[in-house]
Amino acid sequence: MDGVRGALPQTGIGLDVHAFAPEGEAVPLWLAGLFWPGECGLTGHSDGDPVAHAAADALFSAAGLGDLGTHFGTDRPEFKGASGATLLAHASRIVRAAGFEIGNIAIQLVGNKPKFAPRREEAQQALSAAAGAPVSISATTSDALGFTGRGEGIAAIATALICRVE
Repeated sequence: MDGVRGALPQTGIGLDVHAFAPEGEAVPLWLAGLFWPGECGLTGHSDGDPVAHAAADALFSAAGLGDLGTHFGTDRPEFKGASGATLLAHASRIVRAAGFEIGNIAIQLVGNKPKFAPRREEAQQALSAAAGAPVSISATTSDALGFTGRGEGIAAIATALICRVE
């Protein structure tokens, strides 16, 4: 059974959510590895990028290596303000060091703003470079339902496919 298991791909899922910074706070928006000038930023220990964070969590989940908090938690001051792309690059190195190769990462962003479609390709390129593997990103709204629908924050859900390298 172990020989078969090692040959099969492994999948993981990641979810990340960040609230928009309070009105009047000058917080830059970093989303999907990109800076979004003129947009309200998100709160968080690092840059608050839920897209990159969900991708990293999906990798950790697939490899059985804990989660974002395990590796980059608030108890790690060196990651305060770190970019999501940097965290995704670190996560990719950790997963590869554990004996895996990354097949791909797929991410669904949920939020009303900013308008994502015009920068989708740029974001996919940025996160693919960080992960060293293909990253695809889709976006949706939640039809005015929940915190994302009320414009209080952004959520992202990601899946990752990895294979053990023997």
